[in-house]
Amino acid sequence: MQVPANPNLANVLDPPIMEALSWVREAEFPEGRPLLNLSQAAPVDPPPRALIEAMAEAALSDPSAHLYGPVLGDTALRDEIAGRWSAIYGASIDGAEVSVTAGCNQAFCTAVITLCQPGDAVMLPVPWYFNHKMWLDMNGLEAVPVPCGPDMLPDLDAAREAITPNVKAIALVTPNNPSGAEYPPELVDAFYGLAREHGLCLIVDETYRDFHSAEGPPHRLFGQSDWQEGFIHLYSFSKVFHLTGHRVGAMVTGAPRLAQAEKFLDTVTICPARLGQIGAFWGLQHLSDWVADERREILARRAAVTRIFAERLPDWRLRGAGAYFAFVEPPFNLPSNELARRLVFEQSLLVLPGTMFAPPSTQGRDWGGERSLRIAFANADADGIAEMGRRLAAFAP
Repeated sequence: MQVPANPNLANVLDPPIMEALSWVREAEFPEGRPLLNLSQAAPVDPPPRALIEAMAEAALSDPSAHLYGPVLGDTALRDEIAGRWSAIYGASIDGAEVSVTAGCNQAFCTAVITLCQPGDAVMLPVPWYFNHKMWLDMNGLEAVPVPCGPDMLPDLDAAREAITPNVKAIALVTPNNPSGAEYPPELVDAFYGLAREHGLCLIVDETYRDFHSAEGPPHRLFGQSDWQEGFIHLYSFSKVFHLTGHRVGAMVTGAPRLAQAEKFLDTVTICPARLGQIGAFWGLQHLSDWVADERREILARRAAVTRIFAERLPDWRLRGAGAYFAFVEPPFNLPSNELARRLVFEQSLLVLPGTMFAPPSTQGRDWGGERSLRIAFANADADGIAEMGRRLAAFAP
């Protein structure tokens, strides 16, 4: 007897990071050329010692740290986020407009499920973050692709033309994963205007906000009079405090939408992990200087990547660089999924192919995935970035 299966889930692509790691398991790395893994945007170092100690102390001395908490997150953390975000964006945000989630991926899933039912659609700029596309696919939702220009910024006019009655939201990621592009405030504001013109919601994923190269607020959306209805802000504590394994994110929007989100979150996780929330709260209160140092280091690594491509790889096209990522076009007539796999076996270098971030190029539309690679450079120091340049330069198709 055949076991029933969900065709939407069965048709979703396999997790890209897992596929890339399968190449590593198949490869043998020669002595003197160990694997250089630039595939995943996740800090490899643990959180600062003082933050770990704060979490450990809570685990040992606070019995409530091991119990269920509020579905939308601990009140103290929600209020702290509201206050910090109000200062960053020059806005007035209330703790009742904040939900803590199990990472930013869950924040995106939550945002979408409050807006869409099967058959609806969400607009995603291409290249897109593959987990966003996967969530839409497994829920019977259409991903409407929006092209980006040579500067990797989404095309507002193309988005306007692509809107259909089924579209319920536009989702942006800035600084972008996978391209690294930082969307100017004016462009984000313009997409908000487009969304509201058509009765849509704008979702903005700011997982990498803390590594933005510009000073000041990255947009002015919290100043819109109807932001609680038309805007959903997503955030992650995974990168900024190195809390990837503790799964702490946030979603900020109007309280009525959070009341709907609470149904989903109660069903899926019941409450966010308590120790992770304690770590995020402590970090917000104590780690401003440490975060500033982290930002300076990431910006220095971005500058090093830019120099490497300008000086050592002039035939490669650096299409975007920012936050944790560089998005590049190699000078080879070789599909990116084949190139990425060969780089593992021939140069001990793991990066991700653009095919993981774009629809196939068909019917005269070239989405660029076959010609691009994503390099997650944030975990490589100056020596590692230089070694990446050497290995790319040494590759012969």
